[in-house]
Amino acid sequence: MKDLKKYYYIPATPEEIYMAITNPITIELWTGEVAEMSTEPGSEFSMWEGSITGKNLEFEPNKKIVQQWYFDGQSDNSIVTIKIHPDKKGSSVELRHTNIPDGDFDDMVDGWNSTYMGGLIDFFEGE
Repeated sequence: MKDLKKYYYIPATPEEIYMAITNPITIELWTGEVAEMSTEPGSEFSMWEGSITGKNLEFEPNKKIVQQWYFDGQSDNSIVTIKIHPDKKGSSVELRHTNIPDGDFDDMVDGWNSTYMGGLIDFFEGE
């Protein structure tokens, strides 16, 4: 199991980023895919046609999201924590993803960089 911690700069306010990753309608705008998402702790979510599934654990509006991501056959919980901090011209987003299976690590890093955070950055830069 491996952990990932990384920071991203996104040219948007914490409120805009929080909505973009917690509102299923907004998620569809930047991913191009239908998403199941709720800000209700304990609710399950699904993004990218089920490529990412898990359970929502904790929400602090405009500041923090904590989710458990599911991996087939994994016994240890894989926890994603996204913290959003206001910055001079946007926001600094701190990502921490724990207990990533070794065989999935490179794909997860690439997915975070190019698809998830990369998609958010492209979405907000295009406005």
